[in-house]
Amino acid sequence: MTKRFLSIFCIIMLYSSTNYSTPNNKAVEDMVCGKWQLVDDALTVQVYREGSEFRAKIISFDDHDDTKPMDYWTDDLNPNPALRSRKILGMNVVEKLTYNPTTNTWEDGVIYDAKHGRHWNSSAYLTKEGFLKVKGYWHVKFIGKTLTFKRV
Repeated sequence: MTKRFLSIFCIIMLYSSTNYSTPNNKAVEDMVCGKWQLVDDALTVQVYREGSEFRAKIISFDDHDDTKPMDYWTDDLNPNPALRSRKILGMNVVEKLTYNPTTNTWEDGVIYDAKHGRHWNSSAYLTKEGFLKVKGYWHVKFIGKTLTFKRV
């Protein structure tokens, strides 16, 4: 169960920036959209655009510590008691990311860590190799954790 929630946290840090140059800014912004899987774990998220913001929701995960099915798990550590019964599967874990064309990054997002019931600041970028790097941090970017995702 611990690995599953760690994976969820990693997914939450899913958004990324790109180092590519293209005349179509909207196409660059949307390069982060799609299915991404955590490189070190069996966690898959769907990144999508909603208006000018980018979000990510959990579409699958593998909890190696438990044999219960994915749709069994709920957000039982959420600080809001009204949300504790919502399913982890399908839950939005990244919200409010916006594209910064100057730095080719997605910034000012929020990642939800279901393992601990906490929200973190987030940013993301795409590497030249096509990996999505998502960083979760508490107010200061250089202190945090970066997760790496591959497109699936």
